[in-house]
Amino acid sequence: MKVSKWFVVIAAIFITSLITANIIAVKLVSISGFFLPAGVVIFPISYIFGDILTEVYGYRLTRFVIWLGFFCNLLAVVAIGIAQALPPAPFWEGQEAYEAILGYTPRLLVASFIAYLIGEFANSYILARMKVITQGRWLWARTITSTIVGQGLDSVVFIFIAFAGVIPAAGLINATITQWIFKSAYEALVTPVTYAVTNYLKRIEGIDTFDYETNFNPLALGD
Repeated sequence: MKVSKWFVVIAAIFITSLITANIIAVKLVSISGFFLPAGVVIFPISYIFGDILTEVYGYRLTRFVIWLGFFCNLLAVVAIGIAQALPPAPFWEGQEAYEAILGYTPRLLVASFIAYLIGEFANSYILARMKVITQGRWLWARTITSTIVGQGLDSVVFIFIAFAGVIPAAGLINATITQWIFKSAYEALVTPVTYAVTNYLKRIEGIDTFDYETNFNPLALGD
């Protein structure tokens, strides 16, 4: 697989956004009266750059980056868990703080990983298919539609797997809708940036991929 330096840059930003969002999500913030995990500050960037990857390089390469992001995040989680399990130095007093901030419960990890894969693949698939249907027109409609679906699935899957039985049903629905609206609005607002980056990449890379005969199976990494 031969790729350009720009592809590597976009993929790196995508994966860094994902891992950073998962680390800072432990903090809850209040935005205009709504309580959200701090990860919403940067997590939508992974969708923005996921859109850029699909729009410029196509679903096949984006699928590779989505799985690469999954395994990079898994590596980070394993490393954090091993560091937590190692006995602290007698003079170090930060063990409890470390566990409180970086300690992940298995249920939250499962929710996060499943939601990520479902949301990202749905986002990339819809964007790629709509590009073919619209013959490459109306990028704004394609990015917003794919984000609404992808972020919606991500929010529903994560909230309900992570907190069902812990938070009342009304709270689950409220948290899901709040995250969904915030993340989708985030990407809609930066649509001009998406346009600028995709147009720049298409020009300097000399490519504009259409997935006419692509195998959209998320597991078909070799195709």
